[in-house]
Amino acid sequence: MQTQNINKIVLAYSGGLDTSAIIPWLKENYGCEVVAFVANVGQDPADLEGVEKKAMQSGASECHVVDLREEFIREYVYPVLQTGALYEGTYLLGTSMARPIIAKAQVEVALKVGADALCHGATGKGNDQVRFESTYAALAPQLKVIAPWREWDLRSREALLDYLKQRDIPTTASLEKIYSRDENAWHISTEGGVLESPTNAANQDCWVWTVDPLEAPDQPEEVTLTVEKGKVVAVNGERLSPFQALEKLNVLGAKHGVGRIDIVENRLVGMKSRGCYETPGGTIMVNALRAVEQLVLDRDSFKWREQLGLEMSYVVYDGRWFTPIRKALQASAESLAEELNGEVVIRLYKGHATAIKKKSDNSLYSEEFATFGEDEVYDHSHAEGFIRLYSLSSRIRAVKQQ
Repeated sequence: MQTQNINKIVLAYSGGLDTSAIIPWLKENYGCEVVAFVANVGQDPADLEGVEKKAMQSGASECHVVDLREEFIREYVYPVLQTGALYEGTYLLGTSMARPIIAKAQVEVALKVGADALCHGATGKGNDQVRFESTYAALAPQLKVIAPWREWDLRSREALLDYLKQRDIPTTASLEKIYSRDENAWHISTEGGVLESPTNAANQDCWVWTVDPLEAPDQPEEVTLTVEKGKVVAVNGERLSPFQALEKLNVLGAKHGVGRIDIVENRLVGMKSRGCYETPGGTIMVNALRAVEQLVLDRDSFKWREQLGLEMSYVVYDGRWFTPIRKALQASAESLAEELNGEVVIRLYKGHATAIKKKSDNSLYSEEFATFGEDEVYDHSHAEGFIRLYSLSSRIRAVKQQ
């Protein structure tokens, strides 16, 4: 274990079991000062209540709580939404998008307090270690990185609880809390427990935010979203900041059981994992943006946007936020979104968020051309020449084969 030249470490601290144990472990094994850094990205306010006191009780010399909620949604979530990114077709990247802004803010605190090293509580099995450390490398490569889960011999929840008990460090954690959860303004994820076997159905304990769709209201509810340049700017006619819009839609979506997915995904480190994700407001936003795209983007532009989304999903999931490729993908998506203005009515009902009305001043949809009734703008006979040219290569191939 390399402890030389480390006088001060900034730890990404949550107040949970792992990071509560990391503070005394760092002091014992590195013999240095530990500064706790807490990111407010919209998690349950109860998780932040008394977090400074808890950090100090664990041995931190100071605790910095930074409010990142608006910046998170405005500068990280909204740009990803413009690309249409969905990891492996379903996951709306809630944890993935939060990690780079948390790590960036942690670096800023470290530079401010003159720290020598950065520390995170991500395990050696997950994606988060890559996301944190890739950000560190991009923004502050001179700082050392400490990852206790790759160094210490504490391998279980029981061991961590016993470690804290021996040092008289209080914790609210217990053996009964069997699920691993990550929460921010965009989503909440649940892993572990019964979910570790894909043959088990998720039970009620696996869902935190959303009403069971089977128990959701029997009457649908409609919500109107205003979109400007591929961003939701108003809900039901009320202009709102990105975070405020998400907050409002989270409440509406959760009430109707919107935004639940239960998936097995491929982690970056090679293993598969299962999780239940709840993204109620985000699901409503995504469906509204796709509805405007259907009106505004031509066929080739939409195809390109889909390719951007696929590539962006891997870039974000893999922790490559502070890279040229992410900037290039985002710039392309922003260009496509220049004319993505419109208004969409979403119907919320029993777990579904369905776009039932949509309009845009930039719409390429023309009822005159699309009608099945009689029209005076489209000559059906013109299609014959188009088809002959479109299928010319097939015709030439068939002739040669004959």
